[in-house]
Amino acid sequence: MTTTWFITGSSRGFGRALAVAALAAGDQVVATARKPEQLDDLVRQYGDRVLPVRLDVTDRAAAVAAVEAACARFDGIDVVVNNAGYANVASVEHMAEDDFRRQFDTNFWGVYHVCLAALPVLKAKGAGTIVQFSSIGGRVGGSPGLGSYQAAKFAVDGFTRVLAAETAPLGIRFLVVEPGGFDTDWAGSSMQIHDIAPEYRQTVGAMADLRGRSRAAGDPERAGEILVRVVKREDLPSHLVLGAGAVEMAQRYSRGQLEEAARWAAVSRSADFGQDYPAGLPVG
Repeated sequence: MTTTWFITGSSRGFGRALAVAALAAGDQVVATARKPEQLDDLVRQYGDRVLPVRLDVTDRAAAVAAVEAACARFDGIDVVVNNAGYANVASVEHMAEDDFRRQFDTNFWGVYHVCLAALPVLKAKGAGTIVQFSSIGGRVGGSPGLGSYQAAKFAVDGFTRVLAAETAPLGIRFLVVEPGGFDTDWAGSSMQIHDIAPEYRQTVGAMADLRGRSRAAGDPERAGEILVRVVKREDLPSHLVLGAGAVEMAQRYSRGQLEEAARWAAVSRSADFGQDYPAGLPVG
């Protein structure tokens, strides 16, 4: 059975790899990008199974128009992939507010716009999958210099959890993808590193210094192929971590959360009426 994919940010990185993997599997792809002419080679190779569409995800009306174009060409959508996103590096204190907001506009509000444009289509057919690209930072957080990017990724996760709960009876599924370091242009030409104040050299500066130091371990082509296989399963995970380093980070973070919750459990419970109060604070 042929699946129709709607993928944002298809010109490079994960979006491009996923579009190629879906097409190689015999599916149809609505490949959106700010510069759809960058997808001409895919059209030459795969013909009318590819529909390039110009889309700036920060424009809600454009998102609606892109979904309408997809439905006109392919008579519906099966899988929506919110991949478009980018990050700039600066401390929260020193990043210009308009830069912080522009990143959030793409990384969160772009997801919101595309989801709202696609939901009526998926509801009408009573089926469909929405794939949200987050990052391992959207789970564990705390990467110096990525305040706007990681805040948006946490917001995407929370937003998606609510959407999944609201639409559970409607046949719509959700998958949050949390990659670690991958060999894409995310930390390349699309990333700006702003001036770093001396007091942030040890934290934000250390993050900036990692850029381009070595090739990331993650293979975006493998990731694209994995996602095509996973999305076509009936048993879909709510979250999928990608990359060996990301798996280690996720497991370490979860263990730490459980240990902290257990250590403070008596204090936490004591806030309720009827519980022992006051509770002793943990030693140390």
